[in-house]
Amino acid sequence: MERRDAPGGSPRAHHPDLAAFEPALDLDQLRFEPLAERPSKVALAALGRPSAAGASLDDWLDGLPDILAARGLKRLRDSITTSVRGGRPVAAAVGGHVIKTGCGPYLVDWVERGVLSGLAMNGAAAIHDLELTVAGHTSEDVGPRLAAGTFGFARETSELFVDACNLASKSEIGLGAALGEVALAHGGPGLDAGVLVAARRRHIPLTVHVAIGTDITHMTSKLDGAALGAASLRDFRTLCDLVARLAGGVWMNIGSAVVMPEVFLKAVSIARNLGRSLDGLTTANLDFDQKYRGLLNVLKRPGAEGVAITGHHELIIPLLHASVANALRDWRATAVPGAVEPLSNGAST
Repeated sequence: MERRDAPGGSPRAHHPDLAAFEPALDLDQLRFEPLAERPSKVALAALGRPSAAGASLDDWLDGLPDILAARGLKRLRDSITTSVRGGRPVAAAVGGHVIKTGCGPYLVDWVERGVLSGLAMNGAAAIHDLELTVAGHTSEDVGPRLAAGTFGFARETSELFVDACNLASKSEIGLGAALGEVALAHGGPGLDAGVLVAARRRHIPLTVHVAIGTDITHMTSKLDGAALGAASLRDFRTLCDLVARLAGGVWMNIGSAVVMPEVFLKAVSIARNLGRSLDGLTTANLDFDQKYRGLLNVLKRPGAEGVAITGHHELIIPLLHASVANALRDWRATAVPGAVEPLSNGAST
């Protein structure tokens, strides 16, 4: 068979038929081993056990497969309960979707039970929590409202955020503390479901970390950028103090793919620069997708034991909460590691 380079061109021989080559590998020389001697990652003991009708939560949890995410869930549960019983800090950083998918009450319960020693939020999480507290609803359908030019312009949301920044500047407190005070002062149908409010009532640090221009509350002309920046910087330094005491404790990054993993990494760097030990720290990244910063900044780079749990927040957070609550059902909080007392004006750093 001949092939021409171009119409009218001279013929040239094609490459030899590849099918004519004989295989060079002698598969009869392959070395096999007995199945009994081969290392395996899954054994009968790791398989799940179906629950019987009327089974307890203990039975259900113990019956989960000891594999992948189920194993990670149990490891994280055990790390949290061990830290709580041992008086070591447990802290959570949350993104906006955690609040808007209805998971705030689980964090509130952890705060009230004394499980959480501190909380950190990005701006979106704080905004959703504030709106739920004062109005009982949150979250917009961005697409059509963006096209209509109405997205992000709820009056009360921006005004309350401005009030919080001004309070933070006047009282020299952090943004999280100021937002908690504003939420408490204005009340509303979601007062008892608010994470900001719960942290203020319990006097534990709740910090808010904003990136300028990422939140709807940055669009108003009434916002003082200097006050916003100073309040969030103060919160960063408060968080650094908490992270520096996390040896033997737990840090959970829940639903934040960028801001909170980056903030945590810098806090870890400060702690290590100052010679603080983070030995025994367990870190966890809980999200519906394991992103670059969550995997590296939270699970790998700090040098801690890392647990990755992938799934929808509205499923994995209630599941983790139930498993921790069940394991601590005979435990009562006396003092929360890292708790702070309010200032004379009702605010705290």
